[in-house]
Amino acid sequence: MDRTDPRPLIDDLRARLSDARRFLDVDSKLGELVELREQVALPDLWDDPDRATRLGRRLGRIERLVNRVESMENDLEDADILVEMAREEGDSATLEEVSRDLAATERRIGVLEEESLYFGEYDDHAAILSVHAGAGGVDAQDWAEMMVRMYARYLTDLGLQHEIDDLQSGEEAGIKSATLTVEGEHAYAVLEAERGVHRLVRISPFDSNARRHTSFAGVDVVPLVEDAAVEISPDDLRIDTYRSQGAGGQHVNTTDSAVRLTHLPTGVVVACQAERSQIQNRARAMGLLKAKLAELARVRQQKELDQIRGEQTEAAWGRQIRSYVLQPYQQVKDLRTGLEIGNVQGVLDGALQRLTESYLHWRRAKRERQDRGDAGVRTSPKPFE
Repeated sequence: MDRTDPRPLIDDLRARLSDARRFLDVDSKLGELVELREQVALPDLWDDPDRATRLGRRLGRIERLVNRVESMENDLEDADILVEMAREEGDSATLEEVSRDLAATERRIGVLEEESLYFGEYDDHAAILSVHAGAGGVDAQDWAEMMVRMYARYLTDLGLQHEIDDLQSGEEAGIKSATLTVEGEHAYAVLEAERGVHRLVRISPFDSNARRHTSFAGVDVVPLVEDAAVEISPDDLRIDTYRSQGAGGQHVNTTDSAVRLTHLPTGVVVACQAERSQIQNRARAMGLLKAKLAELARVRQQKELDQIRGEQTEAAWGRQIRSYVLQPYQQVKDLRTGLEIGNVQGVLDGALQRLTESYLHWRRAKRERQDRGDAGVRTSPKPFE
């Protein structure tokens, strides 16, 4: 770095900060900040403690973000003024001091750039994670159970809270499906990387001839939107009750406390057996159903926008995104980002951090190319897009 002229560094940092500000949508959050402050000032705020807590946390996060961005913008503006004055007076000591201060600002902007990976509208929301056994028979059901174990360990390592809402066991081994609710910082963004079809290649423990089998499991991830603006007519619902499976207290397998809701117009099915009473499970299942219907509407709207733009976007569900190969070699490969990991057992034990980070960087780069394309800048096509 040329200490005699820090202005090129100031310009570079200003551009990086501007990009991070755009991805974090700070301008929109400024408007949201005004609305949140009005809501927390209402006298009846604590009539609903859960809502009040959510509003307070959201307000705090946005205030901290806005303050950090504005502080760094002010630091760069001050540095620009000091450089101009120091150059006019030939003050090299001040120029070196500005350079040292800019190094600290650069580190802060680097941290903000990492946070700007979480630019999605629902990235801060809780998530509904569903795992379904696919093609492969009992091997696929065993694979689905392995995946639930993998995610449970990963979420625990991240400090994210998760609870199993529904679990359908397989006839011989493994599970047919499982649904989890996950809460915590960036829960949806972290799990969005997992949406799609996961392929496992291994020597089947269920094959007496020890042959290599390929099995599949599908993962769906939906943001849990509080108070989702979805109207559900009772006539559009089929409600089934059944006995819960697994741990859950004295009522498990003795009462029909588990609830399954089927939305007839869309075919969306949700189930819940986490609570002890049928009433509680029904209320929780209704919340899951509203979140899934809200996500379905959002996806449909996005497809319409993509058609207007002329893009050919393949749906995430039903698309193989990652392969886990145990035989004849050891490798996990993400087919979107190209990341390859040799320690398959580590990944299956919950070490998904590298895969998540790689996906978030890939997602941001894809968004940048899309923005340039919308602005009329030609971009080269990339694989798996």
